[in-house]
Amino acid sequence: MSGHSKWSTIKHKKALTDAKKAKAFSKISRMISVAVKEKGSNPDTNLALRLALEKAKEVNMPSENIQRIIKKYSGGGGDQLQEIQFEGYGPGGVALIIDAITDSRNRTSQEIRHLLSSHGGTMATPGSVMWLFEKYGEIVAAVGNANRADLELLAIEAGAEDVQSGESDAITILTRPEDLYRVKKFLEEKRVMVEKTGFDYKPKNVTVVSDPQLKKQVEDLFEALDDNDDVQEIYSSAQFEN
Repeated sequence: MSGHSKWSTIKHKKALTDAKKAKAFSKISRMISVAVKEKGSNPDTNLALRLALEKAKEVNMPSENIQRIIKKYSGGGGDQLQEIQFEGYGPGGVALIIDAITDSRNRTSQEIRHLLSSHGGTMATPGSVMWLFEKYGEIVAAVGNANRADLELLAIEAGAEDVQSGESDAITILTRPEDLYRVKKFLEEKRVMVEKTGFDYKPKNVTVVSDPQLKKQVEDLFEALDDNDDVQEIYSSAQFEN
């Protein structure tokens, strides 16, 4: 799992320790499967597949695994998987959006509801939490030997909505969802090293979590959700402070 400081960036990032790699491969396999089944095997015309393939690359998923999944689902075969999005609240009123891929909507709904309630949270009705967030395209670019200010100006020129300085060796570039790959292509043509690409839900207002006991409750919930095989991504309004 990510270190606790990573959670302060709002989105709960899944780490790729050796113990988690097999589970990461499984979750990305589901992403590829659903994307191919719904919109075909061409990543040039299938945005969801392109994103899934980039995630597979980030975790060094073997290409033979990827091709086997694409072949299996291109012909209409494979399990009947579907994407589901849940909304809820965690301890301390932390707002949550949970993306899942499942072959059983009822089973996964029951499991997520149980995980939330057993960790001091509740499931919310569709739409009641979503309005608290805004969806963005997100690009993490390496600074490297470039001038950070020049790189930020380049991102704005490309059409970025915002540029955030995160880790010392990278910047986070936010775009409108529909502009994500256009901005990415522009940056790569300018020889900017793009490390990660994806979509993110940013809270309009953060929920500050400073109490140590509450912080542990929220982190325990994140861990439990992350351990569920069907859960793909977890977005929250939590901002941890010491």
